[in-house]
Amino acid sequence: MDLSVDLCGVRLKNPVMNASGTFGSGQEYSEFLDLNEMGAVVTKGVSIVPWEGNESPRICETPSGMLNAIGLQNPGIDTFLERDLPFLNKFDTTVIVNVCGHTEEEYIAAVERLSDVGGVDMLEINVSCPNVKAGGIAFGTDPVFLEKITGELKKHSRQPMIMKLSPNVTSIADMARAAEAGGADGLSLINTITGMKIDIRKRAFALANRTGGLSGPAIHPIAVRMVYEAAHAVKIPVVGMGGVSTGEDAIELLMAGASAVAVGMCSFYDPVAVVRIKNEIQAFMEGNHVDSVKDLIGAV
Repeated sequence: MDLSVDLCGVRLKNPVMNASGTFGSGQEYSEFLDLNEMGAVVTKGVSIVPWEGNESPRICETPSGMLNAIGLQNPGIDTFLERDLPFLNKFDTTVIVNVCGHTEEEYIAAVERLSDVGGVDMLEINVSCPNVKAGGIAFGTDPVFLEKITGELKKHSRQPMIMKLSPNVTSIADMARAAEAGGADGLSLINTITGMKIDIRKRAFALANRTGGLSGPAIHPIAVRMVYEAAHAVKIPVVGMGGVSTGEDAIELLMAGASAVAVGMCSFYDPVAVVRIKNEIQAFMEGNHVDSVKDLIGAV
């Protein structure tokens, strides 16, 4: 079985990775699974300065999913480069660093720092961050903003650059085309869907932030549809994610046009999910006489 795929010119030994924000920077999960078996490790969002994140409570369960409003808490790029990246580079796996920022300048500063170090194979740009200079609108919900920020960051990035798209838009195909026009090497989607939960006994919001990002199996059909639409709107590769908890879920996204898939919330209750799902894809291929995972990509 050939499970290898090409993603933005980088060879992955298999198409399964974790979704940013659900796996720390790999060190925590290394106690449960072998990072060498992963197609790639995607770090939690890294910003140029430390972010404290939102007030608690910031996670709550929902039917077939969960809401989170963590607020991209992270210790900043200095700690990442001193502690997390050297740890990841001990393993034979692709390293994708997720980048976040409140302004274009913050994004550029982080991308420039990461371009100057070794051991970073790709960047994933989280454009769901609020643009503080534009009244809090997320960079990734306006095609003009998205194309502009993509083009600016591409000037500073030495690594292939994946833009992580928000599903909270009218047309995911338009956003995909805007990122491609800006020079993106690839896309990843979907990020979480904005939702809300109310505690009816307390007559209060379940999250201190009021709204949060919905993830888990509940959003998987939406992810399949959006991955299909994005993959057919552009010529660059797509990483599909959203409610992946089984090999069948992952194969759906591959057949919809994704070149690779990411596992998110599932890792919270099944810390070996990434490797398990990779093995389930391989078992499907063996049972259905599929010699290469590339034969599954865009099969529908």
